Amino acid sequence: MKSVAAVDLGATSGRVIVGRFDRGSIQMETVGRFANDPVQTPGGMHWDLTALTRGVTDGLREAFRAAGDIASIGVDSWAVDYALLRGDRMLGTPFHYRDDRTAGGVERVHGIAPFDELYRRNGLQFLPFNTLYQLACEEGVLDAADSMLMIPDLFGWLLTGEKVAERTNASTTGLLDVTTQQWDTELASRLGVPARILPRLVDPGDTVGSLLPHVARELGGSAPVVAVGSHDTASAVVAVPMKADQAAYISCGTWGLVGVETASPVLTDAAREANFTNEGGVDSRTRFLHNVMGLWLLSETIREWERESGEKIDLPALLAEAARVEGPVGIFDANDPVFMPPGDMPRRIRTWLAEHDQPVPATRAEFARSIVESLAEAFASAVRTAGELSGIDVRTIHIVGGGSLNQLLCQLTADRSGIPVEAGPVEATAIGNLLVQARSAGFISGDLDAMRAVVAEAFRPTRYTPAS
Repeated sequence: MKSVAAVDLGATSGRVIVGRFDRGSIQMETVGRFANDPVQTPGGMHWDLTALTRGVTDGLREAFRAAGDIASIGVDSWAVDYALLRGDRMLGTPFHYRDDRTAGGVERVHGIAPFDELYRRNGLQFLPFNTLYQLACEEGVLDAADSMLMIPDLFGWLLTGEKVAERTNASTTGLLDVTTQQWDTELASRLGVPARILPRLVDPGDTVGSLLPHVARELGGSAPVVAVGSHDTASAVVAVPMKADQAAYISCGTWGLVGVETASPVLTDAAREANFTNEGGVDSRTRFLHNVMGLWLLSETIREWERESGEKIDLPALLAEAARVEGPVGIFDANDPVFMPPGDMPRRIRTWLAEHDQPVPATRAEFARSIVESLAEAFASAVRTAGELSGIDVRTIHIVGGGSLNQLLCQLTADRSGIPVEAGPVEATAIGNLLVQARSAGFISGDLDAMRAVVAEAFRPTRYTPAS
């Protein structure tokens, strides 16, 4: 069998997975898992880059031990966050997108380029943590920097010494022209972002470089790093076993990314007003989608309960209790920015429901049911809007990622949308990462449909039919 290794960095955890390919089939082995916990400092909330680097290194070392000869390594992660460098030195630790510093950046950017102009140029939904708003907060630091690397590209640089920008993740910065897929240096200049910090663009499947000699020695093997859909959602969409002209996808984890795949951007006034985004996909496709707060709402609620009680909460048991809740529960707006920061999520949900004359949960099971019902409603609404704005007749909803294991969420999404849900695969992001590498190495061939056929054969989905 021929092997490649995926480094998949999520907003709460990371993993290293070996993919083995034989006559068009895929087998996967997880060789490393590690937490990804932010660090709160007097200067703000940051990613723990030291811990992440240790997790990646340990995982890749185990990948070489487990698989022997590895044809390539690919790295994906969440979007929008970055590191600024001068030469080979980072100018501080990367900020976490949930840091509250960006409010001033939004005001400064929109004072120069109003949102409707930005949408015409970059096609992105408004999110207060988009990269261009974060860069507007880097007073003084931008003058000293000579490069900006998104998180996957940062790890590519640590492994190879090469500084590049993979296009799917670059599309989330707000500085990539949505039509030409090149850096918008004129906009960058107006916003005070020096063009010199924007690296050479590469596409999924391109070779970034070979492992540095000292890295190869530490890992116990050598392989090139290959660019993949380095925005984790771009990789996840590769592994959605869908017919793109009649399906919607929900990549559900910390966030719920709800949308459709299109051949070109949708830049209408209606799309802008609905706050839908046009992000780069593999093979030059467009991911036309909307961000929903996702399972962050549930995980942050559980974290607060565990802090209060000092006891570990059994999530499957909690969801089973939630499924048995009878009678109406409060439905809240899962997209309300009040739920964005970390902290006491139950209090914020309780307050929102009370202020909007909705039933306030009395038990943990009712709380969980309220969260899942609210997410399902947000998902169903976003699917309807995606179909209307793109002209796609959505006949199936595919849920991939960790949320595909949440049976209650999958069933309620089917019920509220009136559309069948196909759930799985769970590790869609890593699978998409592995498939792009395998195609680059010649282990498989074909377009996105061919790669999705590999997924459909290897990972049978669970189907949820809308309640009558």
